[in-house]
Amino acid sequence: MSKPSLQNQQSIDDQEEILIFLSDADTYGLPVGSVSRIDTHISHVFLAGPFAYKLKKALVLPYLNFSTVSRRRKTCEIELRINRRTAPDMYLDVVPVTRQPNGRLQLAGDGQAVDWLVKMLRFDNATLFRNLAERRQLTEPLTDQLAAAIADFHGASEVIRGGFEPNRTGALLDVNLASFRAHGRNLISAQQARSLTRRTHQVLEQQASLLKKREDDGRLRHCHGDLHLANICLFHGKPTLFDALEFNLAFAEIDVFYDLAFLLMDFDHWHLRPLGNRTLNRYLDSTGDLEGLQLLPLFLSLRAAVRSHVTLAQIPPQGPSDPDLRRDVELYFRRAEAYLSPPSPALMAIGGFSGTGKSCQARALAPHLGPAPGARIVRTDALRKGLAGIDPHDRLPPSGYSPAATDKTYNQVYADARQILLAGHSAICDGVFANPRHRQILESLARDLKVPFVGIWLNAPLDTRVGRIHTRVHDISDATEPVARQQSAVDPGPMSWHQIDAADDLKSTTQRIRQTLRAGWIGEL
Repeated sequence: MSKPSLQNQQSIDDQEEILIFLSDADTYGLPVGSVSRIDTHISHVFLAGPFAYKLKKALVLPYLNFSTVSRRRKTCEIELRINRRTAPDMYLDVVPVTRQPNGRLQLAGDGQAVDWLVKMLRFDNATLFRNLAERRQLTEPLTDQLAAAIADFHGASEVIRGGFEPNRTGALLDVNLASFRAHGRNLISAQQARSLTRRTHQVLEQQASLLKKREDDGRLRHCHGDLHLANICLFHGKPTLFDALEFNLAFAEIDVFYDLAFLLMDFDHWHLRPLGNRTLNRYLDSTGDLEGLQLLPLFLSLRAAVRSHVTLAQIPPQGPSDPDLRRDVELYFRRAEAYLSPPSPALMAIGGFSGTGKSCQARALAPHLGPAPGARIVRTDALRKGLAGIDPHDRLPPSGYSPAATDKTYNQVYADARQILLAGHSAICDGVFANPRHRQILESLARDLKVPFVGIWLNAPLDTRVGRIHTRVHDISDATEPVARQQSAVDPGPMSWHQIDAADDLKSTTQRIRQTLRAGWIGEL
């Protein structure tokens, strides 16, 4: 389609005629009343039939400039290009609103362009992950798919090099501070904003060398940039990332963990930390990027601060405001402060024979252990197959369970646990641990690193364990009934770990563990 000529200058307050035009059902040849409008902090979105049309607001903020038609057109074209990376069937075109010779406006006519729109295929708003979260309909399988999609997207994203870090992350602090000053409105004082900025700069200085190293290692990439639950939906039945940050690409050319941190922070905001923890663990299963854990307190805080000042900007300067917005501003700000003072890391190990529920207990306990969003689970079943170079759901041959292969697997457990703890994060090691030497090495690791340690040994009758093995679905464990029966003859030796009866349901066993450890040992256990 040929592009109409472009009007290069337009004041930042002359879109009213265009808004009226785009709100009119006749514009799209639709019945009266069939067009709806959604306003975000930087755009107006018009839902018309099977399509959505996004108009950039003519405004200037500390981090963007949409003041002219030419700027808005360029941003629309960037938005189309970058969102086709993750949602190629959703993002269709950039189309003009044109002034026809008769003076009337027309959608994609042959007159002069007076503004530009991103044209998208609509999706069912009920499948927006934010709405699913609000209705408590986000499931573990959905978040597993989402984590895999994000890991794949990050792996394929353009690597950014140029010696940007740590200055690029530091620039984000300047934007946050400027935005709080511009929109504080008695909710966030200048002193509060300065205090948070000063503390964040201190943490940034501590992490500066790691940020630079990760850029050198290719972890700085052109990411999504705005990866929270309101920018993810089910499209064609799959979790789909859309509405990537387009107005300032430097804000999206970031460390992959900073991209992920927005989503993890959003799970926290919706009181869904278990799903955030699961997402983090599944992402790490795919990427192995344990190093990034060290940056999570900084990145989570930055993301909460961004969300706080963006929400501030949505509150009108005069007149009554939505109390939910005011509450969210303060809640996000408190989160930004709290993330910078994470709890100390800790090491937990959960052992027991196959079918005792080790992995279920690890998943149940991990969200409550250590810094947000909870512990990294180090599972021998996954590491064993990773070391053998096979898919976690493929079955290993007997050689994969030889003494040599087992020693190699447990050595990797120790190495991963050490790296996680040195990053300031917590770990839960999930394995049989029937060999006393394997248990002793973990205890020694905790002592060497001066972190709290607790060992849990689960007990359950053979019939119970066999029944659980038979009912497993999509589990990566290769354990079978013969394996369970063989393990019953194994003597695990002197047991210093807490022995827990795991014969009944998951929740009861989890409660026993918590009671045994007494609430407050580490985290919220």
